[in-house]
Amino acid sequence: MAPRDYIIDPASYDLGRVIADIHEIRRWNRQRFEMEQLTAIVHEDHTRGLCVGYKDVTRDEFWVRGHFPEVAVMPGVIMCEAAAQLSSYYTQKYNLLDAKMVGFGGLEDVRFREPVMPGDRLVIAVERVRVRLRAMIVCRFQGLVRDSIVVDGVIKGVPLPVDFLVQAAAALAAGDGTVR
Repeated sequence: MAPRDYIIDPASYDLGRVIADIHEIRRWNRQRFEMEQLTAIVHEDHTRGLCVGYKDVTRDEFWVRGHFPEVAVMPGVIMCEAAAQLSSYYTQKYNLLDAKMVGFGGLEDVRFREPVMPGDRLVIAVERVRVRLRAMIVCRFQGLVRDSIVVDGVIKGVPLPVDFLVQAAAALAAGDGTVR
């Protein structure tokens, strides 16, 4: 992918026109506290299977103090998590997998092109490539700071077995450790 091969041209969306704030994002995504990696959604195109959102990167992020102490650089895995959360938001909102919860299924061809630092707005675009109902969604993704692509790749989401996970968590909390 060439550096200027945008999934969607930045001139096609308005970062000032929020269509889903953090409260609306929470309707569809279960991440909370430090793991919330989206600030707002600003564009959806259901025909193209496209969604654009952003993460305002602040000095209060949990990773700032240690990654790295001399100069804070957003970890690549957190950039990928932000893309996963945007893909999950879109997948859940439009019930593309018929799943209670979507989790990471994999990453391919991920490239980190420039650092992201506190004070930056990481704009993320995801575009649906294919969906297999109740099995997997595959999306291309890009992260931009200003007009520069800082990360891109392919992300996969899969349905998570929520009932099993809840039962396993309850067993662990009870000190049992076994899932029945």
